[in-house]
Amino acid sequence: MAHRQPVGELDPRYSSGGAAPLGWERARRLLVAAEVFWLSTVRPDGRPHVAPLLAVWLDEALYFCTGPTERKAANLADSPHCVLTTGRNLLGEGLDLVVEGEAARLTDDAALRFVAASFETKYGPDWHFDVRDGCFRSGGGAAVVYRVAPSTVFGFARGSEYGQTRWRFR
Repeated sequence: MAHRQPVGELDPRYSSGGAAPLGWERARRLLVAAEVFWLSTVRPDGRPHVAPLLAVWLDEALYFCTGPTERKAANLADSPHCVLTTGRNLLGEGLDLVVEGEAARLTDDAALRFVAASFETKYGPDWHFDVRDGCFRSGGGAAVVYRVAPSTVFGFARGSEYGQTRWRFR
């Protein structure tokens, strides 16, 4: 499948003098390889909510799951706008990514089986999910699955050159 190749735009306000925009393929590889993401949503009263979770990058989107009664699911039912972040916690090196988009619930069992297989391939057999009735099933519990296609991704590079690259998808 051909991947969308958005063009990166460097923001000189937050970049070293000699920095250049990062290529999307580098950011995409990091999204595929990253093991932990942080999901930011907004509670109905406007307060932020942030939680770590696992996610897989497939078909140019991030997929994650959560319990149907968890705060994340309640927040997304009220507003699908969310942010997923991943990267490194080192000041002098690394690339952090911020993925902005809207979470859409995935309920098609065939699509869910593909996503479930991807979770198990990436994270191992402890992350095996059966699929039934539009949900992941494991250990007697259900999890709802969301797809977040990026509207904008920001990349924050650190090292010999600091740079902020923005990729727009719409």
